[in-house]
Amino acid sequence: MASLNVYSVLVVLFLTCGAAMATKENDQIIKENNCETKMGLPCVLKAFTSIFETRSTSNKCCAELVVLGKVCHSALVKRTLENPLFKDLVPATIIAKSIQTWNNCLALIYSPSPCS
Repeated sequence: MASLNVYSVLVVLFLTCGAAMATKENDQIIKENNCETKMGLPCVLKAFTSIFETRSTSNKCCAELVVLGKVCHSALVKRTLENPLFKDLVPATIIAKSIQTWNNCLALIYSPSPCS
């Protein structure tokens, strides 16, 4: 449970402080596409932990991530990496995990139903 609280704080910092530190390109993409309003906080946390802690994401959150779109997903991940709190992370590893999370969600959402 403490882990969830830590991630809640990190996400809040990411959403509030990250905008001031983002590059103009990512910030512009996020603003133009209303990226910060397309996912609910519980799913933001799940997606965040799936990328930064290699955990799975629920069907519901995968659906929200796909609706968010790859452009927003990529811009938000890149903006997170620009935050000094994450300076010790290896950007290439996090970007690879974010692509893996995106691809896993696409496969989950668009895979044929076993009942069809």
